[in-house]
Amino acid sequence: MALSSQPFLAMHHNLAGLWIAFFAVLTTPVHSKTAAPDVSALNVMYSSLNSPSKLTGWKSSGGDPCGESWEGIKCSGSSVTEINLSDLGLTGSMGYQLSSLTSVTYFDLSENNLKGDVPYQLPPNANHIDLSNNEFTGGVPYSISQMTDLQYLNLAHNKLNNQLSDMFGKLPKLKELDLSFNSLSGKLPQSLASLSSLTKLYLQNNQFSGSINVLAGLPLDKLNVENNKFTGWIPEELKDISDLETGGNSWSSGPAPPPPPGTPALAAKHKAKKENGKSVISGIAIAGIALGVLAVIVILIAFFSRRSSSPSSHFLDEERFSQNRSFTPLTSQELSKDLHDDIPRGYKDFKSVDSSAAIDTKALQKSPSIGLRSSISDRVQSFNDNEFANRLNARRSTSVRATPFSLVDLQTATGNFASGRLLGEGSIGRVYRAKYADGKVLAVKKIDSSLFHGGRPEEFSEIISNISKLHHTNIAELVGYCSEQGHNMLIYEYFRNGSLHEFLHLSDDFSKPLTWNTRVRIALGTARAVEYLHEICSPSLVHKNIKSSNILLDAELNPHLSDCGLASFHQRTSQNLGAGYNAPECTKPSAYSLKSDVYSFGVVMLELLTGRMPLDSSKAKSEQCLVRWATPQLHDIDALAKMVDPALRGLYPPKSVSRFADIIALCVQSEPEFRPPMSEVVQAIVRLVQRSSMNMREDLGASRRMDDYDY
Repeated sequence: MALSSQPFLAMHHNLAGLWIAFFAVLTTPVHSKTAAPDVSALNVMYSSLNSPSKLTGWKSSGGDPCGESWEGIKCSGSSVTEINLSDLGLTGSMGYQLSSLTSVTYFDLSENNLKGDVPYQLPPNANHIDLSNNEFTGGVPYSISQMTDLQYLNLAHNKLNNQLSDMFGKLPKLKELDLSFNSLSGKLPQSLASLSSLTKLYLQNNQFSGSINVLAGLPLDKLNVENNKFTGWIPEELKDISDLETGGNSWSSGPAPPPPPGTPALAAKHKAKKENGKSVISGIAIAGIALGVLAVIVILIAFFSRRSSSPSSHFLDEERFSQNRSFTPLTSQELSKDLHDDIPRGYKDFKSVDSSAAIDTKALQKSPSIGLRSSISDRVQSFNDNEFANRLNARRSTSVRATPFSLVDLQTATGNFASGRLLGEGSIGRVYRAKYADGKVLAVKKIDSSLFHGGRPEEFSEIISNISKLHHTNIAELVGYCSEQGHNMLIYEYFRNGSLHEFLHLSDDFSKPLTWNTRVRIALGTARAVEYLHEICSPSLVHKNIKSSNILLDAELNPHLSDCGLASFHQRTSQNLGAGYNAPECTKPSAYSLKSDVYSFGVVMLELLTGRMPLDSSKAKSEQCLVRWATPQLHDIDALAKMVDPALRGLYPPKSVSRFADIIALCVQSEPEFRPPMSEVVQAIVRLVQRSSMNMREDLGASRRMDDYDY
């Protein structure tokens, strides 16, 4: 019986095995096919990296990265989750579709030879990004501001050369940030103070300036700020860091001024938190600190109550505080460093109690640690005597970074607003050149006083507050303001290369014309400035005055859009935009919209393409209106070649010009609903750049200071 059962058992066993195998085939796929957006993004990346053979498995079109085990790619299901291409000798760039890689959490292309800007878009949900030891130029992309899962960011050992934007306010998980060994400049943004998890920060070997006070409240274990241009004092809170490197800066000597009221308690709280329970401040100590602060406040109130009866006394008594430190008069050289540097040292590092980025003018008034020489009064008016500054301070919700200038000082610097210092005149006022003894130059926009008739007293302070919140590489940033004796003025950085209008239409025969690459760069930078106003600012801002004369060019011919935040003035002026920039629907001031801004930008692009003015009565009647003349020809290759600015002398890539014309055609459509949003315009120009020759991309990356934010 046992012998006869063996064949049956064997057959039964084989059938069972077949059933199991069949079931496995039915229920287990060989591999999930990679999601289409991931495939497309990696295809573009491969082409942008010059299709290197060392990336085994990679393709420029199609393929299955997850199923075919592409080099450096890891997946979960059908989604790419890791890209690790470190130290492979890669060249080129990373492409322009990285934002499609929504499941990528680990992104490492360090130790390669990648050039151009860090891409405007990065994998949006990454928690680890390492692009160190490449040759990236430009700035830190603003898209990082939206990457709330980011824990590690390393951009060290590149050629980044921009200022840091205020992009760190929504990165609660960021633990390590390395920007060392670049050429980054400017002051540290206030939003760095929001990095509540940051334990390691490397900023060494850059060109940062100003103070490092913004770092005082961070839970840092390692901090390296060596070999920069930092000034002021090292905050006491940072001196407790176990691994601190601060050499190679211009630190102030002598004792640091006492912090503003409330700071000691905050510092003690931070210290207690950092020690993590090892040495917690006792309730008695906290009570003592609170009582001490309260006592200081009471003394200050009494002091200033007594001072208020003496209107002729504008500044704190210098002798009273000379034992703490002395101040030197503010010089024009200090004025040139940054917009905060218009305030004497010791002032500029104070900020409001509510931790906004505002300069708290009342704190400056009331701090007993501040002493001023009387000679400073001819530059910055007394805060006690400046009702406008007090109104600004009274609005706790504002974020004011601009510095108050005195009327006397501006009159001196502009030759009493002499006609020889006049830079230009627009619908809301005149702009003058203000020159100081050391050669520092500023631009002063003197707003027509008639625009304030019947308005609210606080209106100008609100405008200053709103403009001061605008921070973008391609927007002319407000330096200061003056509101005295019925004069209302805005002070901006002076751009020696003037405006795009002057470059295109007023240059003489000896001037070097703008190259095609530079024109594309100007278009892209301006587009991104408008996109910032439309889609990053909340609420959205309509510019209402986009034209070539409001696009200022710095020493490297990078664009800076001016007149931002002044739409309320344009709303009430009898004049419209500069002739030829108005969208067809803008028959009255209230008709301006985001879409009319897009139209005006399209006209600027037409100027860049053709070298013609929007309206030119010297042309034949059929050619006087640039949009009307150019629009029918934008898709005609032969006609387009004849439209291109003769100053280019034929030195341009025809395909690039054709794509540029396609973007213009979208922007200047007569129906506003058909015009694209500015984010799409930016994308289109970026694609134009990406599809152009490698040399063009390198030129674009090396010569411009871009990227504040993602599109």
